[in-house]
Amino acid sequence: MSAFDYGVEAGLFSYKGPKSRPNSLGYKRFACAADAIRFAMENVSSDMLRSCSLEVGDTRYVGAEIRNLYENADYPLIRYANSAE
Repeated sequence: MSAFDYGVEAGLFSYKGPKSRPNSLGYKRFACAADAIRFAMENVSSDMLRSCSLEVGDTRYVGAEIRNLYENADYPLIRYANSAE
């Protein structure tokens, strides 16, 4: 597997079902994937994370794959202790 580029643009999506709250994520664009991953891990509940996908170029990462990118030793940003669980 090639190294993940945390510096490229990324989109974060979540499924908005019929009972979704008005302030649910939907779609959010980030200048770099590291920021999108941090947002997903530190601001999104673990239940909602399961329905999130991170799109980087032509590749999509879903749920646990986003968590793996966050926990990877190559992740370039500071991880905060109060991440959404």
